[in-house]
Amino acid sequence: MGRIVTYVNSSVGKKQLMAITGLLLSLFTLTHMAGNLLLLCGPEPYNKYAYTLTSNPAIYIAEAGLVFLFLLHVYCGIRVTIDNRQARPQGYFVQPSGEKGGVSAASKTMILTGMLLLVFTIWHLITFKFGPSGPPDYEVMYDGVVMRDLYKLVAESFRSPGYVTWYLFSMAVLGLHLSHGISSTFQSLGINHPGINKCVRCGGPVLAWLIAVGFSITPIVLYWKG
Repeated sequence: MGRIVTYVNSSVGKKQLMAITGLLLSLFTLTHMAGNLLLLCGPEPYNKYAYTLTSNPAIYIAEAGLVFLFLLHVYCGIRVTIDNRQARPQGYFVQPSGEKGGVSAASKTMILTGMLLLVFTIWHLITFKFGPSGPPDYEVMYDGVVMRDLYKLVAESFRSPGYVTWYLFSMAVLGLHLSHGISSTFQSLGINHPGINKCVRCGGPVLAWLIAVGFSITPIVLYWKG
């Protein structure tokens, strides 16, 4: 147990845990985005998909695991940021324009984008997971099975231009956060193979913005459908 605590509190340990938890959360985000695209198929496919997930007893284990990963990722991110600032009391060195090795906007704003995503996640859970679900307005029956009409709740939320704007802004923040997070994962884990690192640096931003755009499609379509 002592070795685990020592590892978690070490500089290398915090960076590696942040990378691993970030990668796992990115995979969850990708699958969640794919599920959200069922909203474009109409109420029945989406409600059946949501019911299949929530009616499985293993959902509680999965949710507990996600909460643990999320909190550990937040903790490591904050600690790494504090450690970096304490190690550079005079502030960050400003890289001359055009010089290689400069720090990107995504990397410089990771703690800020992370905090914004934390706020969005809490708001998102309050709105949809813990939002209205009871009869008669938010229940529907398919094939004799009564289930939550989550599609209706989502569609109603995306009728608000304010909520759609906030959602799209949050997805832009997500794309920015993931573009650096995914790209730097293998480097944080100490994997320095040139070919792998090049693929990850190029593919990371592509995957990040694919996820962000995938999430952004549904609120736009549902808003214009009214």
